[in-house]
Amino acid sequence: MLVVATTVAGWYLGLANAGAPGTVVPLAATLWVLAHTILGTALVAAGTNALNQVAEREVDALMRRTRNRPLPAGRLTPFQGAAFAWTVAALGTIELALFVNVLTAALAALTLASYVFAYTPLKRRTTVATLVGAIPGALPIVGGWTASGATLDARAAALFAVMFLWQIPHFLALSWMYREDYARAGMRMLSVGDTDGKMTFRQAALNAAALFPIVLAVQLLGIAGAWYSLGGTMLTLGLVALAIVAARAPTARNARRLFHATLVYLPALLTLMIVDRLS
Repeated sequence: MLVVATTVAGWYLGLANAGAPGTVVPLAATLWVLAHTILGTALVAAGTNALNQVAEREVDALMRRTRNRPLPAGRLTPFQGAAFAWTVAALGTIELALFVNVLTAALAALTLASYVFAYTPLKRRTTVATLVGAIPGALPIVGGWTASGATLDARAAALFAVMFLWQIPHFLALSWMYREDYARAGMRMLSVGDTDGKMTFRQAALNAAALFPIVLAVQLLGIAGAWYSLGGTMLTLGLVALAIVAARAPTARNARRLFHATLVYLPALLTLMIVDRLS
């Protein structure tokens, strides 16, 4: 759902930057492309998540929050999971290539490859995996941007940066909440070796603070205007404040508050961009 939502946001924001000046695209054609963008992206995302669960079925069995997934619970076999995953991922990529454009299909394929073949195995080897995993998490909004016909440029890079940086405090808070689960499964998360939590939440605060210039860059690049910038700055200030509170007092409650704040932050920020563009 998050992948599809950010893709649609990227598509809408890219519409204003697509095509030659004065070009008018029929509404039916625009909605046709959007429908295929949504369906193709959803299929690739489903395949990506399923492949992740196939690869991590033994690890998932060790963690309380994942042990009831279909593979570790025995409701599906690994072959069934892999067959489903590759089928829907291939169908989604083909649909994007045929009915949207090849660049968007390539970005979707890159999302799958970087998530399944880089992020997934790295989680058991290094804490850098969190940064690697933020790359496929940030690519869907760029895919939505290119699906609209807009080109890859500094504006697409700014949207990518927003998504990339947002994921760090989001996931660090989650990993702190489930650090015992991750430790049991042998995952190399920053929170697992950080006994007092201060390093985890300092990193969360630093990455949240790094959103300030990126949020402003979105306005400077013409994606959205002053009202978005004001609202985005206030949202980011609140996120940084909660991360600092968690860094000073790393408790389960403060981690949960930061995690919930990240869930509010992203849709609120994207809504501000879209509403500002509409106005």
